Amino acid sequence: MSLLEVRNLFVDFSTPDGTVHAVTDVSFSIAKGETLAIVGESGSGKSQIVFAAMGLLADNGKARGEVLFEGRNLLALKQAQLNNVRANDIAMIFQDPMTSLNPYMRVSEQMTEVLVLHKGMSKSAAHAESVRMLEAVKIPDARSVIRRYPHECSGGMRQRIMIAMSLLCRPKLLIADEPTTALDVTVQAQIMHLLSEIQQEFGTAIILITHDLGVVAGSCENTLVLYGGRILEYGPTRDLFASPAQPYTKGLLSALPRLDEDGEELHTIPGNPPNMMLDIKGCPFAPRCTYRVAECAETMPPLVNFEGGRLRACHVAIEDLK
Repeated sequence: MSLLEVRNLFVDFSTPDGTVHAVTDVSFSIAKGETLAIVGESGSGKSQIVFAAMGLLADNGKARGEVLFEGRNLLALKQAQLNNVRANDIAMIFQDPMTSLNPYMRVSEQMTEVLVLHKGMSKSAAHAESVRMLEAVKIPDARSVIRRYPHECSGGMRQRIMIAMSLLCRPKLLIADEPTTALDVTVQAQIMHLLSEIQQEFGTAIILITHDLGVVAGSCENTLVLYGGRILEYGPTRDLFASPAQPYTKGLLSALPRLDEDGEELHTIPGNPPNMMLDIKGCPFAPRCTYRVAECAETMPPLVNFEGGRLRACHVAIEDLK
């Protein structure tokens, strides 16, 4: 049984210049203990999917469809019910820990507040549990760190604090929105290894939102490729990396620097992302695709199943992408 199942999700934003179609007809699921990566360029709609699920869309945003968490449609819940789910079952690590943590409050106050409000703990018990969680995310001298303000901690340490805060209520699903963007590669590897250890220890399902396929390669079982608010490819990460079945996925992988090839020039995807205010008839990637055919500009290719569980949306035959 799926822990989270998204069905035909649409997310639109009303602006003075028109309606922005951020997410269009997206469906996927994640099981307990699974790790799913949602990848794509900035502006592809990755974060808006989870913001819609968490009830965190901006005031001008509207979501329709179904987001089923353990059978309950989160989009239909009242605010109090949704707060309860967010407090106990789903947690989120935001992109920038410096802006997510309150600079005017010590780490101890921000962590204990979660347990006092949502678990009814006393302040002393909440403080002790917060220290234990900081130790669980491999922060040295946690008793000292918990007394600091966020600016007194390094970027990697702030990210670990955010992870510790998200785990205080033992959530069943952890959403990590670009958790390694502002970190150097060494700290990135440490954070991803930490998330893997947490998953094994607590059985937590993880949705990782990123544009860095290098981060995805060694940490996620399945990968969903998003472009222009639509799913273009989905499948096991190992298979997707070995044989991309969609030109956009192929372009993303080609843009990764490789150690096993000579040459100084990096591959790029020509063109620019689509204008999400436009009503795009065909494939949103068609204007930038070197494999496009006439049909690509006229009709959106359906998301079809191939190779026993993988999905792709493309008019071009797989053998023509080799």
